[in-house]
Amino acid sequence: MSRVSRIESGRRRADQPHRVAMLSVHTSPLEQPGTGDAGGLNVYVVETAKRLAARGTEVEIFTRATSSDQPPIAPLAPGVQVRHVVAGPFEGLSKNDLPGQLCAFAAGVMRVEARQEPGWYGLIHSHYWLSGQVGWLAADRWQTPLVHTMHTMAKVKNAALAEGDAPEPAVRIIGEQQVVDAADRLIANTSAEAGELIELYGADPGRVAVVPPGVDLETFSPGGPEGRLAARAALGLPAEGRIVLFVGRIQPLKAPDILVEAVARLRSQGIGGDPAGTGDTPVLLVVLGGPSGTGLEHPEQLAELTTALGLDDVVQFHPPVPRTVLAQWYRAADLVAVPSYNESFGLVAIEAQACGTPVVAAAVGGLRMAVADGRSGLLVDGHDPRVWADALGGLLADPGRRTRMSEVAVRHARWFSWDATADALLDVYAGAVADHRRDLHISLTDSLAAVR
Repeated sequence: MSRVSRIESGRRRADQPHRVAMLSVHTSPLEQPGTGDAGGLNVYVVETAKRLAARGTEVEIFTRATSSDQPPIAPLAPGVQVRHVVAGPFEGLSKNDLPGQLCAFAAGVMRVEARQEPGWYGLIHSHYWLSGQVGWLAADRWQTPLVHTMHTMAKVKNAALAEGDAPEPAVRIIGEQQVVDAADRLIANTSAEAGELIELYGADPGRVAVVPPGVDLETFSPGGPEGRLAARAALGLPAEGRIVLFVGRIQPLKAPDILVEAVARLRSQGIGGDPAGTGDTPVLLVVLGGPSGTGLEHPEQLAELTTALGLDDVVQFHPPVPRTVLAQWYRAADLVAVPSYNESFGLVAIEAQACGTPVVAAAVGGLRMAVADGRSGLLVDGHDPRVWADALGGLLADPGRRTRMSEVAVRHARWFSWDATADALLDVYAGAVADHRRDLHISLTDSLAAVR
């Protein structure tokens, strides 16, 4: 059973902020996740903002304008609006170029607040280090508490780089450290991430809160055997094939190349390698996503690897899709694979399990919490394609075990809900506001004493 919301929709707690400024500088919540810089962070911002608003806290999301056609303000949901801030040229800027536009972005945010009555924003919640830099300045200017969610951390990513991937630059590491030191509260997705904040960045344990992300259990729901066949028919997939699904941005960090090489190894072993129809049920790998990050330097690299390994007939590439269609893809698959080198949580893994599809994931970061190893899926140590081929092949050859995992996967996913996430965030917000008010009172008292 999912955790039940402790706050009736539409009612405000006395200690929750009336309005939150949510900062997402580098990626808009209106973007389609799965390509560019849009991913789990976008989903997190949208889902938490909607549920915070349903509980009586309005949310204004600030993001960088990337087109002259974007309106200054766009409604996202009741009580939630997106503000497009002009900061630098609309197009042609990568995420790595954005540190040079933070002053312009911060100025745009300040202008919005300056047109409102004092105390318009009761709290700032920033996402990713670029937003944290702006949040740090705004919180100091507005005398407002700052809550920050990292989503990914440079020191963690650099410690587990994919072969050939570029390390995160020093400017990001310095920027992250500054945000950690400035924030009133730091949100970690898992206890492991909380430990990384404390050990790698020296975060005050008393200011770190663990708040797991959730899953939209209405959109992502199981379909059973009949639902799987219906989903495959709707998507034009073979009814009898064994389908492995990868969902995510195509870049070295996400490691889709590991899956391509694993499928090549399965074919070399005579497993699912004859889609022409000589008796073996084919193994089909579906890659659902677009190039991102360092993957933009060679956007065709994964397709070229597929061709070089002779797998064009069993590997399909599809662009990102809306969430209702994504749920169909999850239901259609026999397995969802998440071979990332690092994930702060792994929303794909939870969404897939909510649809009743077992997950094979790398034993890294938040995936160790998102997947119940041996029960709702498998965790794989390392990124050796041979080990991944064994893990995938073993489950594909055992439909009974997949069925048992599917049942557990649905129950496991129900422990993660966006309602529970929103409730926990409100608890964190209340603590940040209370501590901030106490610190302001102490500072004012000390100042008055010094004057006297």
